[in-house]
Amino acid sequence: MPEEQMNSANRPTSLDGRTYHVETKRGEVSNRIITVGDPQRAHAISQHLDTILMTKQSHRGFLTITGLYKQLPVSIVAIGMGSPMMDFFVRETRMVVDGPLAIIRFGSCGSIISGAQTGDIIIGDGAFGITRNYAYFDDASEKDAYVLWPNVDADTVLTEGVVNEMVQGVGAQRVFRGLVGNADSFYGSQGRPGADFYDANEGLVDRVRKEFPQAAALEMESHMLFHLARVSTGRKGDEPQSVRAACALMVFADREGNSFISPEMSRQMTKVASLALLDALVKDMPTQAGLHPAEGSVWQNNL
Repeated sequence: MPEEQMNSANRPTSLDGRTYHVETKRGEVSNRIITVGDPQRAHAISQHLDTILMTKQSHRGFLTITGLYKQLPVSIVAIGMGSPMMDFFVRETRMVVDGPLAIIRFGSCGSIISGAQTGDIIIGDGAFGITRNYAYFDDASEKDAYVLWPNVDADTVLTEGVVNEMVQGVGAQRVFRGLVGNADSFYGSQGRPGADFYDANEGLVDRVRKEFPQAAALEMESHMLFHLARVSTGRKGDEPQSVRAACALMVFADREGNSFISPEMSRQMTKVASLALLDALVKDMPTQAGLHPAEGSVWQNNL
């Protein structure tokens, strides 16, 4: 339950400006952000920081860790799973940070590209949506049980930086590129067969490959991240884009070979890949010029 009174129904923040879901306020989140789903992964990445300046666990399950990496502020935010959680995170972070945001999602995925095995890294050049068409299950005139939404590109500059650092970090043979399918569920909308529910998803993965020949992975967050970056242009859509985004996904589920990652492989690759992403962030934003001011921030006395 919330610990503070919120001052608005449409933009709920506390009297000192703390957002309702993520529960951060101005000066607690950096312009450079790695976002993950799993809070354990966030803590693992934070071990690479020079200094941890703040850790905040919200009542809605968000974990924010802010510290310094190579003497620059960086935040790591664990959001849980799914597009709604990504929406909460991006919007509420945008509320409390001045200046441009560079966000890299470091998540897990199921690979649908030949050659990508568990532990490999798939970097998304863009992401498209996959949602269940609820009307299909009640209306015989509906043609498709799932709706495929158009691709939204990742930020080219940030993505190339991620690629370069990841190739150096884990090796070119473990890095793949392609489009990412962002499903609204783990099971039905990713074409996983099951006996307990009528999902009408036979052939869904083949349809995805046909409509998006560059599709490499399936997961649940990147399309929302890239979409919000795309529309971070103010209420009327006439301002410069203020959020840039990229994603790097570790293959947890090899959908071609029907295998799942081992805990040890996940730990090993998280350690190496997260260093690559931290390096990509600080090279993308090498100074604090034009970013959130140090005054009043958790990094105020540490730069």
